[in-house]
Amino acid sequence: MKKLLVIDDEPIVRTSCQKILIPEGYEVKIAENGNEGLEILEKERFNLILLDLKMPGIDGVDVLKIIKERWPEIKVIILTGYSTVETAVTTLRMGAFNFIEKPFTPDKLLKSVEEAIGN
Repeated sequence: MKKLLVIDDEPIVRTSCQKILIPEGYEVKIAENGNEGLEILEKERFNLILLDLKMPGIDGVDVLKIIKERWPEIKVIILTGYSTVETAVTTLRMGAFNFIEKPFTPDKLLKSVEEAIGN
């Protein structure tokens, strides 16, 4: 089973990801912020991380840096409602696999996840 970690401060986004991905056979864990997400990553391995860019405390850019330093093999898809070309280019250069704008459709999320982990 493919394991995903959703790191997002918005409950609706976390719930939406679970409702879309679990019926498709993915195991989905959630974290409310970057620090919680990093704590979970210390204990478990994941195939993919869905990471919010703008969060209180440690933001998605800093979390992405840490993930790519400690677990470079894990693919990361950035989720954001604050999309700019500059932000997309920056995160992709930092090693993000893809970039999804909020709000996203179930089809868009599933397609991006499948591309990232090769289903």
